[in-house]
Amino acid sequence: MSAEAVPESVVARLRPHARVLFWPTVALIADAAAVSYFAGSFPESWMNWALLIAGGVVALLVFVLPVLSWLGHNYTITTRRIVLRSGLLVRIRQELLHSRGYDVTVRRAGLQLLFRSGDVLINTGLEHPVVLRDIPDADLVQSALHDLMEASLNPIAARRQRAQSRPDDETQAWGSR
Repeated sequence: MSAEAVPESVVARLRPHARVLFWPTVALIADAAAVSYFAGSFPESWMNWALLIAGGVVALLVFVLPVLSWLGHNYTITTRRIVLRSGLLVRIRQELLHSRGYDVTVRRAGLQLLFRSGDVLINTGLEHPVVLRDIPDADLVQSALHDLMEASLNPIAARRQRAQSRPDDETQAWGSR
């Protein structure tokens, strides 16, 4: 164990790009405009109440649920690990240690090119890679992950890897390790 332990610190807290909230915001504005335009114009009072209730349901479905879904995805990068959290009612938490080593790839498509965002794929050797979806400044995140992974190399594992890469020698010194 080292004499001076370095505390873990947060490098970045990320969410998917906020551009996904553009259309729900447009739909909320259109919903509010339609409800305010038609409010009070129906002959029966129950029809006006039905309009208000329908406008509230539409606002809930097209704005509140997408915003809650967006808020439900959170990625935290620390000096030791990556913590992925998702879900609203059922929270899923996944952690990846930098010392385990992984491959980081950035994939961009469509509007991600314009906004410099992208999907950061982290291949840990498992069947499916871990994906940080639609992250802003994906290239910066990729380079930061590379730097953090390089800085957290385990010295024992590095020594073992160097020892395994040497060719086997037939001679052995007795009485030493």
